[in-house]
Amino acid sequence: MDIIQKIKEELQVEKWQVEAAVKLIDEGNTIPFISRYRKEVTGSLNDEQLRNLDERLTYLRSLEDKKEQVLKSIEEQGKLTDELKEKILAAQTLVVVEDLYRPYRPKRKTRASIAKEKGLEPLAEYILRQEATEPVLNEAAKYVSEEKEVKTPEEALQGAQDIIAEMISDDADHRLYIRNITVEEGIVTGTAKDEKAQSVYEMYYNFEEPVKKIAGHRVLALNRGEAEKVLTVKVNAPEERILRYLEKKLITKENTTPVICAAVEDSYDRLIAPAIEREIRNDLTEKAEDGAINVFGKNLEQQLLQPPIAGKVVLGWDPAFRTGCKLAVVDKCWIRK
Repeated sequence: MDIIQKIKEELQVEKWQVEAAVKLIDEGNTIPFISRYRKEVTGSLNDEQLRNLDERLTYLRSLEDKKEQVLKSIEEQGKLTDELKEKILAAQTLVVVEDLYRPYRPKRKTRASIAKEKGLEPLAEYILRQEATEPVLNEAAKYVSEEKEVKTPEEALQGAQDIIAEMISDDADHRLYIRNITVEEGIVTGTAKDEKAQSVYEMYYNFEEPVKKIAGHRVLALNRGEAEKVLTVKVNAPEERILRYLEKKLITKENTTPVICAAVEDSYDRLIAPAIEREIRNDLTEKAEDGAINVFGKNLEQQLLQPPIAGKVVLGWDPAFRTGCKLAVVDKCWIRK
């Protein structure tokens, strides 16, 4: 990825301006310093443009570093294909890179990893092929082993379902669809832990608002209420549509439908939904905090630009390194027009 070119397109400025700003940032200069004292170098990029440039520069560099780490890790495992490499290199966000890496990331001990240690992965693959001509429990019975602590066919089948559930969760396309539909159709809810309790959060005791419409100040208020253990906050997704989507992707024959349906529901409830909810709430919080800072900045600007104190003499002092300090006196008769 050409980071300079991408920032140029996003900020709609000249490439040389981006290159100059990046050079100054890399040299350790702060954004206020560049904005105030290096206008001639950056082509008069203002403070807001420079902050956006700095944020995108940091993010895009982190994205490129993450891509390199992911590609190296997958290649070391001997599982890097040309198609996967192309997808990773084309990813525009860290979330997409993480989704693509998920199946290959070294995992802590999970129900699926325990089932694999018990030798149940072939059973999971058998179920997913959906070629059974007899009850699946008959096949599961072949995996009963005292040595591997698989005591019954039902235990073997449960282990296989755990493996399938993790495979479903690790699929990047599934995650992308579920994340998008949750953002588009999900509802943020707030409920009181004690409806009789009085608090500043009473307006959120029975609160509902679409994810894509909720205002930043409401997100921050819900977060505070949750942190103070007054509210329970959730993101409710269109669960039925998501489950039907996953089943449609996986089920091709009827004979193993109940087993795969159980794995789909477990995968969504236990693995996918909590992770997607965390991602969406983190994103909402980040945007809300950025919005609050912008509002505060605008309000502060108005305060700082107020006329001097009526009837008083005001001395203004502008410190500078290259051009020297400048002083300005406004007498008590001056009135800002």
